[in-house]
Amino acid sequence: MVETAKRGAGKVLRVGVVGVGVMGSNHARVFAEIAGVELVGVADPDPSHREFVARTLGCGAYQDVDELLAAGVDAVTIAAPTHLHHPIALTCIRAGTHVLVEKPIASTVEEGRDIIAAAERAGVTLMVGHVERFNPAVEAIKDAIRGEDILSIAITRVGPFPPRMSNVGVVIDLAVHDIDLIRWFTDSDITEVQPQLSNAVADREDIALLQFRTASGVLAHINTNWLTPFKARNVTVATRGKYVSGDLLTRQVTECFGFQPDGSYSMRHLSVGHAEPLRSELLAFVHCIADHKAPPVTGEQGVASLEIAIACLESRKSTTTLVRRKGPRAVVA
Repeated sequence: MVETAKRGAGKVLRVGVVGVGVMGSNHARVFAEIAGVELVGVADPDPSHREFVARTLGCGAYQDVDELLAAGVDAVTIAAPTHLHHPIALTCIRAGTHVLVEKPIASTVEEGRDIIAAAERAGVTLMVGHVERFNPAVEAIKDAIRGEDILSIAITRVGPFPPRMSNVGVVIDLAVHDIDLIRWFTDSDITEVQPQLSNAVADREDIALLQFRTASGVLAHINTNWLTPFKARNVTVATRGKYVSGDLLTRQVTECFGFQPDGSYSMRHLSVGHAEPLRSELLAFVHCIADHKAPPVTGEQGVASLEIAIACLESRKSTTTLVRRKGPRAVVA
């Protein structure tokens, strides 16, 4: 089904994608399906990748971001390796181009803040691609716990080692999704980090058990690894009034409520949508450009999640890391 991006009469948003690995190729595919959006082209240093995607989707193929920008684009997705996010984003922003940068926003907090400042100066939209927020199961969980007194959150995100991965471990690749979800579910900063990390078969950490406390007092736990032979993505949230559990892969969400002194309770399955998360994310990006509104995942939110993930990695040297908010920065003690 072709969905329509909300634009002014006769206006078409010209977009491009930088980096067409697995994720970038999907961005290009979805952009090509949105009415009111023209996929101008894709940029990638690998000629086989860019030519295949361009041929499949009927768009241009460019060697680098400069060639893509010269073709005339209003907005881009940056799905290149993380260490390239900062220079590519700055190049696009300086050209007056709106940017959606895949998570994590950058390699370091300083680079992330640099991207945010550049976007503010240029007056362009900057959105971070935390696509899990757009998973219909996650949205159903968020709706179910809205207004509730949240007590604890537990998230499991495990699977086999991805051959494509070489420059980051499970914390940056996987757990950063769930750090963002914890902050989003609770509408609160994470103030305490207590991680346990290990590298069993990979050069970087491939097992992570992460515990957190938020400023609002919620206890949270993330279990993630690259050692499980199958993918699992599960979220459970306990509040004073209910217990909500969701499978993010099968998109089944269950709510337990009405707890009685004898241990009995009621249970129901919640309604969950069927939209493709990436399609919902890219439509949100397009709409916030058209409406001149803040994106659903801002640069500041992307940096905040990255900052917590880095704190988990740096705390190998100590047992507990406290992250205390002081203005826009977090201080690791």
